[in-house]
Amino acid sequence: MSDTHNVLRPDVTEILKECDCIIHAGDLSKPAILEQLNRIAPVYAVRGNNDKEWAGDLPQELRFSLGWMRFYLVHNKKDAKLGEELPHAVIFGHSHRYLEERKDGVLWLNPGSCGRRRFDLPVTMAVLEITEDRYQVKRIDFPAESKE
Repeated sequence: MSDTHNVLRPDVTEILKECDCIIHAGDLSKPAILEQLNRIAPVYAVRGNNDKEWAGDLPQELRFSLGWMRFYLVHNKKDAKLGEELPHAVIFGHSHRYLEERKDGVLWLNPGSCGRRRFDLPVTMAVLEITEDRYQVKRIDFPAESKE
């Protein structure tokens, strides 16, 4: 998930309750959102451009593994510094536009924004299911009139 901008929708929360962990690509906007997410599941999060002084302890980028998959998390795709050991997945946000593409064996995933609807873009998030030898990404779209 990304770009919640101080909104955690009830329908998003219901989906997150089924997840083993939460990956947030920045722009939480307030510490209360991070606290709420941490009550649901362990959170991997980076600082977005709208995360101000309160988010000083959040990294700008984060590398971590879940099962066999290596992840690289950053808010803005332009700031990505992959290094020599490529991750299996790069997760980013910032644009509020859902993007799922594979380049040179790397999944580039922007789950979009599941906070307040902005810029007339759809409200989206993604759920990533990892099995022993593969992964599957499921895009989730929320109705524009969905409650915040």
